[in-house]
Amino acid sequence: MEITSAEFVISNTDVKKCPGGTFPEYAFIGRSNVGKSSLINMLTGRKGLAMTSATPGKTMLINHFLINKNWYIVDLPGYGYAKRRQKGQEQIQRIIETYILQREQMTCLFVLVDSRHEPQAIDLAFIEWLGENGVPFAIVFTKADKLKGGRINSNIRHYLEKLGEQWEELPPHFITSSENRMGRDELLGYIEQINKEINSKS
Repeated sequence: MEITSAEFVISNTDVKKCPGGTFPEYAFIGRSNVGKSSLINMLTGRKGLAMTSATPGKTMLINHFLINKNWYIVDLPGYGYAKRRQKGQEQIQRIIETYILQREQMTCLFVLVDSRHEPQAIDLAFIEWLGENGVPFAIVFTKADKLKGGRINSNIRHYLEKLGEQWEELPPHFITSSENRMGRDELLGYIEQINKEINSKS
């Protein structure tokens, strides 16, 4: 898929104020510091489209970017940032849950996981919650360039085995690096395939 245009549309904390219309939305979420903004910038080929915050966990907004004038990338707040006060944490959780469960246009949620780390309880719990609520999602392993070939494969295999304890059928997964554009074509191809299926039904 060729991305010919990518434009920021709106930031807000209220799902009711998200853009109208029926364009499909592909939302990206992950723990703070997982490389979400860098991934969005890499996918769109626009360096400063999603702002990378110097303070992890600072963004508390739902950000919509219109792609090729017919679908959206949605940048959701990062979850599980330890230094945030309890009230802020609850507010973020409410924003995330309301968008994921109530936004009809949300077509697929991409859950970002840092490929360098062991499976984290917070990610596994979030993925389990998605399953319980029937949310369509895929896993995106980030920062794959930071590991040597064999190590990345064993980390991801270990992660999928851990998920296999909860899931009979594993969700789709992608291995990416914002540094060398690894996984870009596969991820965009996946989105394009879903868009085609949606268009053929409408």
